[in-house]
Amino acid sequence: MVARNQIFIGAAVSQASTLGIALALWLGGVFADHGPSWATGSTFLPFMAVLFSIMGALITAGGGETGRESREAVTGWVFLFCSSVSILIVARSPHGIEEIHKILSSSIIGAARSDFIFFLPAAATAVVLIAAFHRKFLLLIMDPAMAAAVGMKTRLWEAAFSLWLGLMVGLSIRSAGMLYTFGCLVLPSLTAKNLCREVRSMFLVSAVIGVVTGIAGFTIANHFDYPPGQMTVALMCLAVAVSWLVRMVRGRA
Repeated sequence: MVARNQIFIGAAVSQASTLGIALALWLGGVFADHGPSWATGSTFLPFMAVLFSIMGALITAGGGETGRESREAVTGWVFLFCSSVSILIVARSPHGIEEIHKILSSSIIGAARSDFIFFLPAAATAVVLIAAFHRKFLLLIMDPAMAAAVGMKTRLWEAAFSLWLGLMVGLSIRSAGMLYTFGCLVLPSLTAKNLCREVRSMFLVSAVIGVVTGIAGFTIANHFDYPPGQMTVALMCLAVAVSWLVRMVRGRA
């Protein structure tokens, strides 16, 4: 997304996940007394978050292929539709509106040990995939037309990227909220984009920046009693600003 200047897709996918959570909360209230057990189960909320996140990712990924609307227009539509409808769905439910506000404010108080158990192997899987297919990733990111010319099934790869993005965002937003999820999704890569001279090194540098700013943000927030999600995102934004200065100085040198 960063390499193709499609950063807003992350916000749209995050809002799509929020819509899924809002709908799950509404269905849980409707079927609270008399209804199927799956609608009130503990796994229904994360399932809906992931389902709508994947749907949002697939819609935005295919936004520019029909020729009727640009990808930016489709992304903006997904963001605005999901933002408005998610609030309307839970507007009459005090618990639902509180849950949506907690997601939007990026509270990580609800994060559990099971989240760590899932995201650790997920991160390891991402590292293995990047190490195994980094050349194809780079070609597809930088020149999709050339990737198709050399025989890569670009639509299949794009769909796989969208599925992975939707899965990770859907599960992350339930644990850490929209602001933190969206910030971690794009800000470290933005910083690496300004600091690195080659796209290849962005994979490693962006990951290091994300981990370092995350540890620093949580440590500072814990010491001074600030919200850790907002503190971490603020530090990541500061890192982006510093990278802009470095790029400016480098360009004048």
